[in-house]
Amino acid sequence: MNTPEFTVTATAQPLHPDRRAEILADPGFGNYTTDHVAKVEWDGDYSTGGTWHDARVEPYAPLTLDPATAVLHYGQEVFEGLKAYRHADGSVWLFRPERNAERLNRSARRLALPQLPDGMFVEAVKALVRQDAHWIPEGEGTSLYLRPFMIATEKFLGVRPTREALFEIIASPAGNYFGTPEPVDIWLSETYSRAGEGGTGNAKCGGNYAASLLPQLEGEAQGCKQVIFTDPHRGHAIEELGGMNVFFVYRDNTLVTPELTGTILEGVTRDSVIELARERGMTVQERRITLDEWREGIAEDRISEIFACGTAAVISPMGRLRSAHEEIPAAAETNGEVTNWLRDQLTGIQTGRVEDRFGWLERVL
Repeated sequence: MNTPEFTVTATAQPLHPDRRAEILADPGFGNYTTDHVAKVEWDGDYSTGGTWHDARVEPYAPLTLDPATAVLHYGQEVFEGLKAYRHADGSVWLFRPERNAERLNRSARRLALPQLPDGMFVEAVKALVRQDAHWIPEGEGTSLYLRPFMIATEKFLGVRPTREALFEIIASPAGNYFGTPEPVDIWLSETYSRAGEGGTGNAKCGGNYAASLLPQLEGEAQGCKQVIFTDPHRGHAIEELGGMNVFFVYRDNTLVTPELTGTILEGVTRDSVIELARERGMTVQERRITLDEWREGIAEDRISEIFACGTAAVISPMGRLRSAHEEIPAAAETNGEVTNWLRDQLTGIQTGRVEDRFGWLERVL
């Protein structure tokens, strides 16, 4: 089908400009939402097909769901995260939105939800950003965070794929993540898994994040801000943090990140870091890296930097790895030269300070 036109119904009660200015001065992350949402609805049969319809931008409002709505019982739900950036000349840009569109469809396929037609995801994002562009903060390193999601909306208690679905996008002003963050200590989860082989680890769905919350609390109780998971069936191969991919910088100019085995989310930031590192002349390896290799690499000073990456925090240096049984010291060069260069290049492209030589940006306004 052709990408539909998004009709726009502006809210009759926008947030007062003075209050909006207060929020934009210090938005934090995920604390506030804008005045509008973008929506498209679907009905049909997952096996034989269906129709997307009623593409629109409308006032932000609560969802009304029947208690028997399928998403509430069987977790048919996927989501995405991306940002819109205002450049110094006032223009507004998205960063690699087509990659988020592709990943949403991969996630939807795994959860037996309908696929969005080509172009619909990006056009829905653009329609909402155009309507709420005045919500993009003006400060350095700020952005408008966009949260597309798809849920099963059919009222039905049987166990089968939904015959009704909603795709919606909400937006939230985001504060400055682009400064130089302090290294964070990481808790090693030895009891819990984020996802299992053959499960939903490579889909961006709420269940994976829900599974990470209890070990996250365990880590916080030990003074750690993030938790990392390993695969005990592959020699305790490193997988990912609760919501970020992980990279190891070696002194021989090699960058290593865990290979995608089906239990790790394929991050858009992860892919961008890999391309930037290769352009820099580094050898990039996507392979199994075990807890033993991490431990020995630090002890022998072969690993010089370790960082995590994701849409929200972009690139964050990692400190010590702690568990109930041991502590692996931080790499010698936390916030090192490679970590900082990659962060500066990535955020520079996103905000227009660095040339976009990869064609990653897409203009909205």
